Amino acid sequence: MSVDNNGDLSQFSMLDLFRMEADSQTQILTDGLLAMERLKDDASAVESMMRAAHSIKGAAAIVGLEVVVQLAHGMEDAFIAAQNGKLALTPNRVDVLLAGVDLILQASRLQDSGVDAWLAENSEQIKKTLNAITTIAFLPEPVGLPPAVVPADAGTHRTPEGTLSMDSGLRRNDGETPMPAPAPAPEDAHERRAPAPMKHAHNFDKLLSLASESRINAHQMHPFIQNMQRFKRNQSSLFSLIEQLHEAISNSSDASLKEKSLLALQKTHPLKQFVLEHIADIEAYERRLLGVSQSMVDEVLTMRMRPFRDGVQHFPRMVRDLARSLGKDVRLQIIGEDTLVDRDILAKIESPINHMLRNAIDHGMDSAADRIAAGKPGTGTIVLEARHRAGMLSIEIGDDGKGVDLEKIRARVIERKMAPAQMAASMSQAELMEFLFLPAFSLKDNITEISGRGVGLDIVHETIRSQNGTVRNESELGVGFRTYITLPLTQSIVRALVVEVKGEAYAVPIVQVERVLKVEQAAIHTLESKQFFDFGGEHLGLVSASQVLELGDTDAGSAELSVVVIGAGTRRYALVVDAICGEQSLAVQAIDPIFGKMRDISAAALLDNGEPVLILDVPDLLLSIDKLLHEGGLHQLAKSDAAERRKTKRILVVDDSLTVREMERKLLLSRGFLVDIAIDGIDGWNVVRSGDYDLVITDVDMPRMDGIELVTLIKKDIHLHKLPVMIVSYKDRPEDRARGLSAGADYYLTKGSFHDETLLDAVNDLIGDARR
Repeated sequence: MSVDNNGDLSQFSMLDLFRMEADSQTQILTDGLLAMERLKDDASAVESMMRAAHSIKGAAAIVGLEVVVQLAHGMEDAFIAAQNGKLALTPNRVDVLLAGVDLILQASRLQDSGVDAWLAENSEQIKKTLNAITTIAFLPEPVGLPPAVVPADAGTHRTPEGTLSMDSGLRRNDGETPMPAPAPAPEDAHERRAPAPMKHAHNFDKLLSLASESRINAHQMHPFIQNMQRFKRNQSSLFSLIEQLHEAISNSSDASLKEKSLLALQKTHPLKQFVLEHIADIEAYERRLLGVSQSMVDEVLTMRMRPFRDGVQHFPRMVRDLARSLGKDVRLQIIGEDTLVDRDILAKIESPINHMLRNAIDHGMDSAADRIAAGKPGTGTIVLEARHRAGMLSIEIGDDGKGVDLEKIRARVIERKMAPAQMAASMSQAELMEFLFLPAFSLKDNITEISGRGVGLDIVHETIRSQNGTVRNESELGVGFRTYITLPLTQSIVRALVVEVKGEAYAVPIVQVERVLKVEQAAIHTLESKQFFDFGGEHLGLVSASQVLELGDTDAGSAELSVVVIGAGTRRYALVVDAICGEQSLAVQAIDPIFGKMRDISAAALLDNGEPVLILDVPDLLLSIDKLLHEGGLHQLAKSDAAERRKTKRILVVDDSLTVREMERKLLLSRGFLVDIAIDGIDGWNVVRSGDYDLVITDVDMPRMDGIELVTLIKKDIHLHKLPVMIVSYKDRPEDRARGLSAGADYYLTKGSFHDETLLDAVNDLIGDARR
């Protein structure tokens, strides 16, 4: 829920207004209770909590929520007792008051129709919590209300109202009956913090699109100014010729001609001044237009930014409650709460930060006694810091716990046979830390509700990568653990490297570009049909961008190849493009949902010159490259022997069976043919149209499109109808053979009967030897 820019609240009901007030006042109560627990005598915190409880009580009375009135009244009495020095807000008593805060927050999220049902369902819990709050000042320490056991699904914790059972559910003492936790609020907790309804987000996207178009239109003034400058130069040349002509005429004796020449010369002066002035005016206009349009984009982006605190304000409470449930004493310190973050990124990183904090508490922090024995303060500290650095959002999460034992990681890697012992022994700290991000990798021997399944850091890694960010860990045994997360400031504007592939512009997010290089043909080597070059002692594999994007083969006839290095670790590739066009800031525009998820493409944008550009999805692109490598379908790039290759015939093998496909490929290669492969009919149809083939060999039964359909399409195509097609199939019935030949196949061979020479003889019958 949000208030419009004019502050008009008339559109909201009284219950809506109460909900808005409860959201803010319960946050004050939570922050104040956590502060009192740490500082003990923070008078300002007590004062603010008294005002918050009083405000909630008055607002609840107006909307008729009597249970909230009683809870707030009891809490107000407790705060007065604390202010007068009659009540110490110790951790167990803070638990009781936080339980009251959660009940208030849950009640505020209810719709009118759901109040009675919620009260009936949670009547026992409400009664016990009210009694505990009312008598808290007279109960000795500790009260029978320790913190709740954290459930397994607490990783999805967002705000207190949805996690009462974790943060403030009242746990039993030994021999005492456990107290039921209130039911979750029916309304999704995330909506409480949503800065605006969905329609406002849509309006923002439209505003950003219009502002970006305005900037593009401003950039289009530049070619016009260049034309004016060219006109000025041509005009100057013309005026120079007129002056020369006038000087020549001045030496003649024709007075009338002299007069006309002088008149022409005089008329050139104001024209020259006119052009100079107007070019200066147009240039000034362009600068103003660019300035205003960029300011519009910046202002619209500012509307989308939220302070970091909006996404992390509930974490101090989560850390405190989770630590207490594990018998530990941990506090969270947040630095950079006012750092501005894109609202979408803020929502996406909440879960990763939650996982990292939970890991820090469960894995990294010892009990207070163990910490003191190790020479550390009894209270552990986790620092969560956000700041802008080099145009990026930098988030650091560090703790002063026991850190990670690298030797334990090394042993676990060897134990799970993820690397040979000799290789594991030579791994650096950075390489070992990467294993923590792998699925199902955990250093804990037992699985608990908090951790041990090996999914937390894997989720963190994938979420950050999906936002075009990076994450890495550092650790020092006995000192602590630190995580560094780097993200774009916004997903609405992306700084991208624009490249050209087959005459089309594509953009690669700059945060996912490792390096841009020029590679000489002579530096390219081939090993097992895969091409690579040496860079800094590392072999970087070459991959054609046009092949991955299914645009045909790369024209690698030039002496140098333009290369963009993407990926990391073992999945690091050099993507070969036709040209590097430079960097631009692009306003991201979502592709129409009617197209679904386009492979290797994440979004679209407009370049500064107004031309459309597709933004590449680098993680998806890496998957496509892995598929090509796995299928053995990667084409070679360096065509220094292009003339020789043109003399060699080229065959396309289409089969969904990896074994059959590879066997046929090797047979044909042994006879000197060039061979490409496709994994099904659709793949084969796309490939055959983008290459120059002498023969197609296809199976019949394949997913997506069978061989008969493929043959029919080829024979009906105006450019491909003369291309010979051979069917190789297990189907050997006469009717199957007739069906294939009637579709247009030139040869039908059954897999059950052919051997090496049979296939090669059939190929020879159709197209002859490998040489043209």
